[in-house]
Amino acid sequence: MAFALAPSALAAGYGLEVFDTVGSTNAEALERAKAGGRGRTWFVSDHQVAGRGRRGRPWHTQRGNLAASLLLTPDVPLGQAAALGFVAGLALSDALEAVVPQARIGIGVDGGSTSGKGRFELKWPNDVLAHGAKLSGILLESAMLDSARYALVVGIGVNVVTYPQDVPYPATSLREMGADLDAQVLFLALSDAWIDNERLWREGRGLDAIREKWLAKAAGLGSEVAVRAEGRVVRGRFETIDEECRFVIRENDGNAIRIAAGDVHFGAVASASLDEKAGD
Repeated sequence: MAFALAPSALAAGYGLEVFDTVGSTNAEALERAKAGGRGRTWFVSDHQVAGRGRRGRPWHTQRGNLAASLLLTPDVPLGQAAALGFVAGLALSDALEAVVPQARIGIGVDGGSTSGKGRFELKWPNDVLAHGAKLSGILLESAMLDSARYALVVGIGVNVVTYPQDVPYPATSLREMGADLDAQVLFLALSDAWIDNERLWREGRGLDAIREKWLAKAAGLGSEVAVRAEGRVVRGRFETIDEECRFVIRENDGNAIRIAAGDVHFGAVASASLDEKAGD
């Protein structure tokens, strides 16, 4: 099966660029935008050799995994468009639920237990988990096109057939879970699920609707967590995400801390090892 857009995506005017092998679908999309390429175009491959995640970390995309980036030219302020990362997480989790058969995996995030919310949960700010192990990462990147317009790229990488071993969190792949499907099938479902979730954000109740749906799938909600942010570690209970999608953690003294960017750890890894790294 070749990569293809769902009928709903075609009807909505989305385009598709397919690569047998690519350095980075995000980089390809950004370059196309700077050269005048139109928005609402997917860039997709099942083999990415120079992918990247948050904070410049490499993202492994071995042959058979999914690397997909959506190029957009939003007509809203950049800060508001940042919520599209949450839209992407919801779209991917919906796509996975649609195409992945009942599967097995028992490991929890950082050795902890899962919440029982379902097979796929969302870890703030940009990961999709399969029963607690990292299955996917999402990365938003932007570039100014002129004094008034900008391009936004929503990058989505999914471990379909393989997953990295040398990572700080437990990871998995769809194949490891026992799911016999390929990147092309998953992308078809993703391009369809994106339409519904983006519409919910844009035409429905906006960020409030996305926030409500995201929290219903949030990993670790209500549990003890540690967040490494701005050179320090904050510990407490994961209370919610606020109206700006910031992570809200309630410390033991009752103080609520709102975090715009950071690394969240659950369970055993929310321990002294983070303190040792806080000053790195």
